[in-house]
Amino acid sequence: MGEHDMDENARYQVLRNDEDQYSLWLADLEIPAGWQAVGKEGTQDECAAYVDEVWTDMRPRSLRERMENAGS
Repeated sequence: MGEHDMDENARYQVLRNDEDQYSLWLADLEIPAGWQAVGKEGTQDECAAYVDEVWTDMRPRSLRERMENAGS
């Protein structure tokens, strides 16, 4: 097993920040300030697929709210 084999087996988790933006993060690293785990963990591919599914609106939450308020 070389070093490169380790990457495929690495466990990731999905994080979300206050702006509803998502990020993949290595599961064994400390979660950075301003982010929280959403409860999804798995391979990089599994986590990326989850983010693709749930992150349908790429705009930061503050921008979405401003635009929604302007429209009403």
